[in-house]
Amino acid sequence: MFWIHDRISIIMVEKEQARIVARVQPNACQNQVLGFKDGVLHLRIAAPPIKGKANQELIKFLSDILGVSKSNLTIEKGVTGKKKVIGIIGLTQNHVIRRSQMK
Repeated sequence: MFWIHDRISIIMVEKEQARIVARVQPNACQNQVLGFKDGVLHLRIAAPPIKGKANQELIKFLSDILGVSKSNLTIEKGVTGKKKVIGIIGLTQNHVIRRSQMK
């Protein structure tokens, strides 16, 4: 979100943002999108769940498959759990679903 200010008024402009629920399985053989089931994106991540390595790899992997920069992805909830809420700036919910199914 950012603000535009001119001499007369201030308006707020929000970027597109999607939120997805993801279920992450760390320590997999390779990074893999398993698909959506009951509104949850299931993923396998090759990194171990130690000192944030799996979360870092998750952000990198999602960045690659969704075509957004890593700085546009945040883990909003579930940093230490397998179930996570991920915020994605610059894409709509429909874009996220389509791009994740293409890989």
